[in-house]
Amino acid sequence: SYSGQVKTPLKGTTAIPLSIRKVIGRRAVMELKKDVVINVGTGIPNDVIGPILAEEKVQEDVMLTVESGIYGGVPAGGIDFGISCSPEALIPHDRQFEYYTGAGIDFTFMGAGEMDQEGNVNATKMGTVAAGAGGFIDITSTAKNVVFCSTFTGGGIQAEFDEAGIHIVKEGRFKKLVKKVQQISYNGKMAVARGQNMFFVTERAVFKLTEKGPVLIEI
Repeated sequence: SYSGQVKTPLKGTTAIPLSIRKVIGRRAVMELKKDVVINVGTGIPNDVIGPILAEEKVQEDVMLTVESGIYGGVPAGGIDFGISCSPEALIPHDRQFEYYTGAGIDFTFMGAGEMDQEGNVNATKMGTVAAGAGGFIDITSTAKNVVFCSTFTGGGIQAEFDEAGIHIVKEGRFKKLVKKVQQISYNGKMAVARGQNMFFVTERAVFKLTEKGPVLIEI
């Protein structure tokens, strides 16, 4: 099914357990509209967006793509980023980026390490570790809507969920909302100038980028 030789029933996909990552993903996909083309980046988006769409049986309402050239299906998570179960189409990697950097896509869901007061996002350098940009800059520069999926803090955060809402069992060691990001991977001022819609979704709060910087729009 990953190579496109066999089609498996996507609606039979087992629902992933409720977790902090799934809660973030579920809130993120609430921004979607019908008949849009979306992209999912590595990390939280790739691990949960596809399974959530399958669980909610709304896969046919959107076209999910992955930068490696995948259209449709349910993307594999973790280190298997870049392949998808029962994709509708597989195209060359470079052709995919001609589309991303040309016409652009309607929505992209990306992971994030930090966001600062100007709406700049760092997803490429955390402390002494430089993960690199991959397709992040190309995709987020031209997408009409960018939805960052991130925990509110990093480094060991633990949360529980029930009917009353969220309970932070253990706060993360690192702040992700900072005065100035360590490295700019996504430029907030340029995004505003382009008229791009940007959301920063966490498990406990949602922010929207405006001319004055990120604004808290939901708790």
